[in-house]
Formats: sequence, C-alpha cells, structure tokens
Amino acid sequence: MAALGWLTPRRRSATARSVLAGEAAAEAARKTSAADDDSALLTKAPAEADATPPVEPAFPVAGDDRAAAFFDLDNTVMQGAAIFHFGRGLYKRKFFERRELTRFAWQQAWFRLAGVEDPEHMQDARDSALSIVKGHRVSELMSIGEEIYDEYMADRIWPGTRALAQAHLDAGQRVWLVTAAPVETATIIARRLGLTGALGTVAESVDGVYTGRLVGEPLHGPAKAEAVRALAAAEDLDLERCAAYSDSHNDIPMLSLVGHPYAINPDTKLRKHARARDWRLRDYRTGRKAAKVGIPAAAGVGALAGGTAAAVALHRRRR
Repeated sequence: MAALGWLTPRRRSATARSVLAGEAAAEAARKTSAADDDSALLTKAPAEADATPPVEPAFPVAGDDRAAAFFDLDNTVMQGAAIFHFGRGLYKRKFFERRELTRFAWQQAWFRLAGVEDPEHMQDARDSALSIVKGHRVSELMSIGEEIYDEYMADRIWPGTRALAQAHLDAGQRVWLVTAAPVETATIIARRLGLTGALGTVAESVDGVYTGRLVGEPLHGPAKAEAVRALAAAEDLDLERCAAYSDSHNDIPMLSLVGHPYAINPDTKLRKHARARDWRLRDYRTGRKAAKVGIPAAAGVGALAGGTAAAVALHRRRR
C-alpha cells in the first residue's frame, strides 16, 4: 500500500514503521468509512452532581464539523481484546487446532486479569492471527467477522463508553475507533455501533488474499498517534477541538494530540498521568466517579468481568 502524501509534519520523532502503519490505517479507514453524519444535534445531558460544579462550555460542541472523537477499542469500548474474541470464533470454524486455542485462551485470561495491554502477549496474539489468516481471502474473513461479532463481542461493549461515543454522534461529529486489532475487525465493530469508521492494523493482501505480513507495524502506541494525525490532516480536523479516549498508558501519544483527552478504565500509569495533567477520567469497572465533570450522565456504569482463579494459577506456573 502506497504511503500517503498528506501526512502532516510531526513534532516528535517516530519510527518509519510507525508512520507507515499510521498512514496505512488512515487510508484504510477512509476507504471503509460508513459515515452518513445525519445525526440530530446533541441534547446535552446534565453534568454529574458536584458540590461546586465549575462552569464549562458544553461538550461535545454541537455542529462543530472540524471536531471528531477517537476511541481506543480494547478495554475502552469493549471488555477484553477484539483479537482474542476473533481467535475464538476462528477456532470454532476450524481455522486452527486446540493448541492454538489454548494460547488464545491464556492471552484473554491474562488480559482480563491484568486489565492492561501486555506487549508480549499482544504481539504473540498478532503473530498467531497473521499465520492463521495467511492464504485466506479478505472477503471471507469479513463475512466471518460479522458472525463473530454477534457471538463474542456484542455483549461486551461498555454501555458507558458507548454513550460517550453516541454523544459525539448526536452532536454531528465523526467518531473513529483506533486500535491494534485488524482493520477489518475494527471496521465491523465500528459499523455495528453506528460509528464513522475505524483505524486499525493493516494486514497486507494481494489480489484480495492475505500474505501473512503487515503494512508497517501493529497500530499500537506511537503508530496510533500517527494514524490520528494523518486522518485529521486528510479530513481537515482541528485536533485541539477533538477528543480521544483510552484505558492504556500506551495511548498517551494519541491522547496528547487532542484538546480533550479522556482516561477510560485507566491502568495505573495512565491514571497517574491523567491526574497530573487534569485530564477527565471515568472507570466503568468499579463505578468510581470521574475526576472532572463534563462527561454526559447518560454514560452509565458497566461491570468488570474479573479474572479467574485458574488464570491466576496458570500465570504463577508460567513464572
């Protein structure tokens, strides 16, 4: 996939592979976007109760077409990791053997137990997925992905985060998922949630068939920021008027790009970073109140599916 010429100058260093991954994700997202932007203007929900609520401008700003929202997927929009749920669905359809399923199950158990993205486990999962889909047609995996969403993902969407995304849509703004998951999977989830589109990891394909290689690198960490920057340039967005949402400190580069960063179900490092910078926080796992007001009250509290004793024991044996 050719690099895009509209990538804007970067204010910090980034690896060439991160830039390529970001550009590829932005290009794929623009091609697959299902936005129709016919949403009604936002009816602002009342801010959460506070003894001395500060006076803040309404947000999202209705009718601001140069603003958009960017949502991380795993543990921000959805409980668990999309790639693991996708792997379960592929196993059910006999794409691979029980040995690989055991690995996917361990990775998912660890993710849910730790509540953070572990680079080693995530890389292992991506490598497994690439080897599994190699030689299959993109159209085949897209069709299967629709079924897998219904089977394993639909019931794992955090209602609170979904409400935040809907607030942006109701304000007439575009909303994008930004994830290390395959762009095809991310696009399906975005479409099912009524979002504008998705930025995701782009797997190389030739004549509609997966080669087993990536374009650039996984859309993770700095690569996410590159993708958001590239998409903003192409769509004429003002990043200072945009919002970004994530649970992971790995996404601090993306969150730092926008004028309205939100920490959702934050890991320890992100929570500390967000508090130091007065970013808004929301944790749907425990019902803790946001550190700042301004998040719509319609964003209700979800429940965290905790880790199991078996997962703990397995982790201890591995150590």
